[in-house]
Amino acid sequence: MSAGHDASGFLHVSPESKAPYAADVLERLHADAAEVIARYPQKRSALLPLLHLVQSVDGYVAGRGVAFCAEVLDLTEAEVSGVATFYTQYKRHPNGDYTVGVCTNTLCAIMGGDLIFDRVSEHLGVGHDETTEDGRITLERLECNAACDYAPVVMANWEFFDNQTPESTIGLVDDLRAGKDVTPTRGAAKVCTFKEVSRVLAGFEDGRADEGVGAGPASLLGLTIANERGWTAPGTDRAQGTGSNGSRAPQAAPADGKDGSK
Repeated sequence: MSAGHDASGFLHVSPESKAPYAADVLERLHADAAEVIARYPQKRSALLPLLHLVQSVDGYVAGRGVAFCAEVLDLTEAEVSGVATFYTQYKRHPNGDYTVGVCTNTLCAIMGGDLIFDRVSEHLGVGHDETTEDGRITLERLECNAACDYAPVVMANWEFFDNQTPESTIGLVDDLRAGKDVTPTRGAAKVCTFKEVSRVLAGFEDGRADEGVGAGPASLLGLTIANERGWTAPGTDRAQGTGSNGSRAPQAAPADGKDGSK
């Protein structure tokens, strides 16, 4: 059985879903929401970051989070729920401290993504979008994460773990459950919790944007080869007035149709 579901598999709404926020929590939410809303010419445009904000408090978009967003943005709860249920980064039932997503789109799948998901699912005893009993890991099947050059790819709270195997991913989830600091292949120095990441996605920087490795060798290989061979992007030479063979590119005729010849 996964957290957030009862023994029959039906969704279980946690007690705090509709319970009012504590006064101090509500005060901070209003202050943070005002800062977010001020960034937009129309306050309803702040809905996406505000959903992340309430998720950073509850660990998912609880009923009270929906009500809060509707109130401060002058929207109906139906309008807020319609958005919250559309995007998969918003959770409508309690989520784990770490969302571990295994890419099973085409390239990752044939490189081993399906096997990774099956093995990790068996190891954790949960399926897609289910959470371990200890509340630490929510497992997901993910669509393409635009990291095909590192397939198969796994993400933990949207941090990259490249070139994974079933064994390395099982080690990853075990370390996260044990409370160890886990360093992704690229990006931040360690994986933050789901609530911490949700606050960043709400637009509140944590000062860690420049941590870790950026683009790795596989992503830069094409650029390296192009530089070695002196290749340039199509149209670059023309923009400088020469064709790809070194000749001058044709010049446009004057707007009045006169070319200056006698």
